[in-house]
Amino acid sequence: MILIADSGSTKTEWKLSGDGKINDSLFSLGINPFFLDENGIYDLLARELGQLKDKKIESIYYYGTGCNSEIRNNTVVLALRRFFIADRIFVGSDLLGAARSLCFDKPGIACIMGTGSNSCYYDGFKIAANVSPLGYILGDEGGAAVLGRKLVAGVLKRQVPPHVIEKFFDFYKLTPAEILENVYMKQFPNRFLGQFSKFLSANIEVPELQAIITSSFDEFIIRNVLQYPESKKLPINFTGSIAVHFRSFLEDTLRNHSLRPGIFSMTPMENLARYHLMKQNTE
Repeated sequence: MILIADSGSTKTEWKLSGDGKINDSLFSLGINPFFLDENGIYDLLARELGQLKDKKIESIYYYGTGCNSEIRNNTVVLALRRFFIADRIFVGSDLLGAARSLCFDKPGIACIMGTGSNSCYYDGFKIAANVSPLGYILGDEGGAAVLGRKLVAGVLKRQVPPHVIEKFFDFYKLTPAEILENVYMKQFPNRFLGQFSKFLSANIEVPELQAIITSSFDEFIIRNVLQYPESKKLPINFTGSIAVHFRSFLEDTLRNHSLRPGIFSMTPMENLARYHLMKQNTE
């Protein structure tokens, strides 16, 4: 039996697989070793995944945001080892998980577009090139947190029509002061801002909101994808809720840059499970 985890900033999807069978997913809050230490991760697992604690697992394959250095990866390994009974634990970046799910053993451009965004050139075995995403303040172009940040700024600075501003405050029941408190004084402002991408989807007919989406996607392509020379000849693949919900906008932006859209998936999990079942007998 193997356990696969795909962890973003907002949630983690867990899936047990074995004997050719892929079970239903379980979910917990997102795990990011940039914000949580070993004890914090262990406490989260104990609180939300008690049903898995006593299961004997052959291998755990954990792919997560923030898992981009030996120190942070080790933090996750230690917490997983305390909680689970497992013979082998592998921790890699969420970007490697995305690449394996989108490309399997073939070269390609793999992109994540969920709460944050990221991209890479994957050579069929490893991430061969990666433009640093830099997070929602300096980067993460096209991700939900950046879309939400641009929307909230447009609302508070009255850069969108009055009826849209009224609808926004009526829907979210937040004051400007509460928004600023959540952004500047509370934990996980990226999650807070990311929730507002749903408002863009629900009001997609508003030209000013469409402009937020298209400008963000254009920035993602220019500042990330086009830095890989291989992008001109390989399909550009995406996983993540933003990529799927705004797929038509994203495909148009790719074509405007003479790039070829590839696979779009809501999450990496289903293909990751298939990837590891396929590899199980060779690893």
